[in-house]
Amino acid sequence: MLKRMVFAIIAVIFISSLPQWAYGREQPKISPDDRKALYLKTAAVTDVPWYLLAAVDQYERSVRNIRRDLPDAEGIIGLYFEPQQWTGPLNLNKKDKNILDITLFDGLGKDGNGDGLADINNPEDVLYAMAEKLSEHGPGINNIKLALWDYYQRGKTVEMILQLSKLYHHFNRVDLDGHAFPIPLRMNYDYNSTWGARRGWGGLRIHEGTDIFADYGTPVKATSYGVIEMIGWNKFGGWRLGIRDPQNIYHYYGHLRGYGKHIKKGALVKPGQIIGYVGSSGYGPKGTQGKFPPHLHYGMYRDNGSTEFSFDPYPYLRAWERQERN
Repeated sequence: MLKRMVFAIIAVIFISSLPQWAYGREQPKISPDDRKALYLKTAAVTDVPWYLLAAVDQYERSVRNIRRDLPDAEGIIGLYFEPQQWTGPLNLNKKDKNILDITLFDGLGKDGNGDGLADINNPEDVLYAMAEKLSEHGPGINNIKLALWDYYQRGKTVEMILQLSKLYHHFNRVDLDGHAFPIPLRMNYDYNSTWGARRGWGGLRIHEGTDIFADYGTPVKATSYGVIEMIGWNKFGGWRLGIRDPQNIYHYYGHLRGYGKHIKKGALVKPGQIIGYVGSSGYGPKGTQGKFPPHLHYGMYRDNGSTEFSFDPYPYLRAWERQERN
């Protein structure tokens, strides 16, 4: 009996000393440097630049984390292959790691670390498999665009991945998670939760944002890193612009009086950068002003890989405001 107890205690100590990932528990925190190192390693042996690999990976991570039909992205890599994609549609063994079998059945699985196996749970294998898929039409951005279209079958997805790759390339890092409150705290402003409220101009609809009331000409700041995806006049939002961030969230700024310097479609921005000024534009033809008090309409939209939908920005605004005050 004593021997069994001693053995059990030793076994518990041994198991608890093993890395947590070995038993599917919460994984150890992964640094952005670890992630970038894996992108660079894979880029060195393929024709795909690291920042494009990072963009595809981050796109899939953001989609997985809001879709209930996909497992959450918890490891170093966010990419996800269905088992039948990995092993091949006609391969009856959905856990197959044999590279010859997978090739025979036209699966996407690859051996990325040289161990002779194509393991769907190995991040090096998964990233290498995606790089090979993106390289199938040959090197160069135009061929990669074609491969992205073949794989995702959605033009918007291709556009978002290419925009995100520009961010990673420009800033040369993958930790682009910072945020800022859109109005300088020293200015006079006020806001409440108005998402979902009824609006009537142009037809009955819900309000897809939070209104931040401030004086004419109050600077408006970018709340995140991102790429300017849309800019110009809209009869509802007046002078507005939209910024896509690395988490695949679209930030909408409406009713502006004007834009900041160097603000144009395709430009890259960072948190706190002046992108425009509070106004009262909109609710009419181009140039309409003054139909309501000056304010910033701030909206946030998520993309789930097939459609985009609005969600309440108010809790995020409060959090960013508190963060700046502290």
